[in-house]
Amino acid sequence: MSTTMANISAAQVKDLREKTGAPMMDCKQALTEAKGDMEQAVVILRKKGVSVAAKKATRVTSEGAVTSYIHAGGKIGVLLEVNCESDFVARTDDFKELVHDIAMHIAASDPKYVRKEDVTAADFAREKDIFLAQAVASGKPQNIAEKMVAGKMEKFYEEVCLLEQPFIKDQTMSIAQLIAAKIGKLGENISVRRFARFKVGDAGETVAITKPKPDEGGPAAAPVAK
Repeated sequence: MSTTMANISAAQVKDLREKTGAPMMDCKQALTEAKGDMEQAVVILRKKGVSVAAKKATRVTSEGAVTSYIHAGGKIGVLLEVNCESDFVARTDDFKELVHDIAMHIAASDPKYVRKEDVTAADFAREKDIFLAQAVASGKPQNIAEKMVAGKMEKFYEEVCLLEQPFIKDQTMSIAQLIAAKIGKLGENISVRRFARFKVGDAGETVAITKPKPDEGGPAAAPVAK
């Protein structure tokens, strides 16, 4: 029997809403498309969230919140700014939860940059040269070595860029996907502006600031990782 909206139970829709925070009708449509498979429906909603996020990515985010998070008995501290489009959304529990989760993630995962685009040219060149030298030293031909480097650089981004890192509370999604899901739910563009992370005993701190894209306003500020 084919799966239609009529075959999807209210309990299934409720469960999916609790898992994703997506609107009821979107949950029902995702479950129908996934033929009742809950995990596949979650994937469908996440993809939709990413699509919604892409459409809203150029919209100005001039509101938001600054939050602090202290971890490990006062040994690690994070100061984080996340922006949205309106003060109304900034005051919602969903937005506050997102900001808290991102700050907690930063405390645990210690990213050095916000986005791929923020990685400095010097850091990019250094890592690429190291990976290329390793590949060549292993005896790989130059063309194969360069392909290996491309894969290594993606792994590097995942390790050092906040938006590329797997979310500590759900390793199946990245921080970018976590934000995209909230964009899909709240209907506004959301962006991480900057963060600072301090750890007792470390010689320095990590300070990361999102560099504006060419079509965005504001001064370009490169991140600093000390």
